[in-house]
Amino acid sequence: MRYSDVDFNHKTILITGGAGFIGSNLAFYFQENYPEAHVVVLDLFRSNLTLSNGNLKSFGHFKNLIGFRGDVISGDINDKALLARMASRYKFDYIYHEAAISDTTAEEQDLMIQTNVNAFVDLLEIAVAHGSNMIYASSGATYGNASSPQRVGREAPQNVYGFSKLMMDHTARQYAQKHSHISIVGLRYFNVYGPREFFKNKTSSMVVQFGHQLLSGKNPKLFENSDQILRDFIYIEDIIQANILAAAPRESGVFNVGTGKARSFQSMVDILQRELGTSYRCEYVPNPYIGRYQFHTEADIQTTRDVLGYEPRFEFEEGIGAYTPEIKRLFEEELS
Repeated sequence: MRYSDVDFNHKTILITGGAGFIGSNLAFYFQENYPEAHVVVLDLFRSNLTLSNGNLKSFGHFKNLIGFRGDVISGDINDKALLARMASRYKFDYIYHEAAISDTTAEEQDLMIQTNVNAFVDLLEIAVAHGSNMIYASSGATYGNASSPQRVGREAPQNVYGFSKLMMDHTARQYAQKHSHISIVGLRYFNVYGPREFFKNKTSSMVVQFGHQLLSGKNPKLFENSDQILRDFIYIEDIIQANILAAAPRESGVFNVGTGKARSFQSMVDILQRELGTSYRCEYVPNPYIGRYQFHTEADIQTTRDVLGYEPRFEFEEGIGAYTPEIKRLFEEELS
C-alpha cells in the first residue's frame, strides 16, 4: 500500500539501522512499492559485543533482510571515514535515520551521546550537502514521566536515551532553521510492535514476549494492577505510514507517532489469549520499578494528523491479530 504521492522510484534512499526492526520494514516497503528505488542499508550488524547491562550493542540481524535486493553496508555510524566514503559514492535523495543505541537501560552515557547525537550531526551534514530530506527516529522516551497526553514541548527525559533523542530534536531544529532547502522531520515513536522486532531480544515488545510465553504453555506474568498500566501501543505498519508521509517536502518539525489511545498490558494479554486460543491464568507480581516507571503514555497526534496527514489504521486488536501468524512462525522456527 502506498501512503504518499511521492514517487520514490529512481531515487536513492539511505536507511541507517536498516537491518533493525523499523529500518528493515522500511527497506522492504520501498522494495515492494517502488521497485525502481535504489535503497542503501547501513547497519552495525550484531556481534558478541554487549553493553554493561549484558544486552547486545547492536540488534541488526541478517534474517531481517532476507529477500532484500538493495545495497547492504556493514558499518558504524560513528565511523566518519565510512560516512565520507558513502557520501562520495552515492547521492542520497532521502535519508531515513533509524540507527541508534536504543536500549533505555544502557548506562554508557558517552556511547549513547556519541552514537545518537554526534553521529546525527555527521548525517545531517550529508543531508545538507546532498539536498536530502531527512527523516529520523526520535522517541516517546523524551517525555519521561510527563503527564498524558504527551505533547511536543513538554519533555522531561528520565534516562540518557531519552535525553539523547531530545538533543537530536534540538539539533534538527537548528539545522532546519539554517538550511531551508531540505526538510528535517523527527518522529517520536511510542510503543512499537510487529514483525522483524524479534532479534531485539529482551528489548522487543511485550506483545511478542507474552505471545511466546503463552505458546510455551506458561502462565503470563504481569505486574500487579496491569489493567491500570497503560501505553500507546502502535503497530509497525502505522510507523511505516508516518515515515513515508514525512518524506514529502513540508515544514520541518518533530511529531508524535502513536495511536492517540492508551491500552493496558492486561488487555494485551487478553487479546493474545483470544488470538492464540489459550486461556492460561495470569500471575501478578509486585512492580519493582515504582517511582521510575511510566504508568500511562498516550501520544497527542493532532499535529501529526494536521501536518503529515497521518491517521493510525490499526487498533490494538487489529495489530495483534495481524502479528499473530508471525509470532507463531517465530516460535516454531526460532524458539522450538
